[in-house]
Amino acid sequence: MMDKLSETFGRFISALALFGCLLLLVMMLIIVTDVGLRNLALSGWPQGIDWSNEVSEFLLYLITLSVAPWLLRQGQHIRVDILLQAIPKKMAWGLEWLGDALGLACCLAMSAYGAQATWASYSANALSIKTLVTPEWWSLAPLPVVFILLSIEMVFRMHRLWQAERGPRSDAVSAA
Repeated sequence: MMDKLSETFGRFISALALFGCLLLLVMMLIIVTDVGLRNLALSGWPQGIDWSNEVSEFLLYLITLSVAPWLLRQGQHIRVDILLQAIPKKMAWGLEWLGDALGLACCLAMSAYGAQATWASYSANALSIKTLVTPEWWSLAPLPVVFILLSIEMVFRMHRLWQAERGPRSDAVSAA
């Protein structure tokens, strides 16, 4: 049952990562268009896109959030495992559990904090005023959602660790 849920969830976060790649393409097209318009001075055309930096910053944030659960699943997140490779396997396995438990706790805390901040912003009708004027909660809303997804993946990681041989994970090993 847990394996089937994990597989389905894996497909979902792979689709989310693909969405992040699509956002990267959109961001690149916006930036290229902005630079082209600023440097080509075409008659009747704008001299750049005023909102390109602001939208690009937001897209970069969304890209990061979109691919984070997939990167965690693939073991491509930042990981320093020199100690895990040097200590006895059972102790390393225990530290993997500790790391996952701390990661789960942090993800749940960030989800709660993100939801609270989003609700507070929504309730206050807070605005982000730059070149574009947008409700502030628009930029906050993805945060709790993604950290819930990261929390779910942490549970699946813990399940996979429980089923694996007692030792450190092999998804990210030291270069040495």
